[in-house]
Amino acid sequence: MNIDYKATAYATGGRDGHVRVNDSPIDFEMALPAGLGGKKIEGANPEQLFAAGYAACFGSALQHVIRVRRLRLPPPDVQTTVGIGRNDAGNFQLEVEIVAIIDTDDAALADSLTQEAHQVCPYSHATRGNITVTLSGRPR
Repeated sequence: MNIDYKATAYATGGRDGHVRVNDSPIDFEMALPAGLGGKKIEGANPEQLFAAGYAACFGSALQHVIRVRRLRLPPPDVQTTVGIGRNDAGNFQLEVEIVAIIDTDDAALADSLTQEAHQVCPYSHATRGNITVTLSGRPR
């Protein structure tokens, strides 16, 4: 694979620490979510960062699919929900729900675009076969 871009993040203190990325404005405190036993209110967590990254990446994949199909649609909205819990082996594992809201009256088209975007999205490639990802394409 030819690498076109690399991002490097630095973290100290794990989920209750600090994270930063040299070439971006990402530089903030982390906080363990209350659902996992955390007590700090201020701060982000890895699930939020993953959800944000996946939403942005999936949105770009959707825009790519729309361009390839030569459709004239405004950029879709993407909502990702990332959950964390224990799997049957007792290990922590992620689960993702993606809802793509596409400016069309055609529910079948919205679903088709969402399914196709899932095939080209780099985050989807990384998660495929590893975690459950539920997709939903909805017309606006």
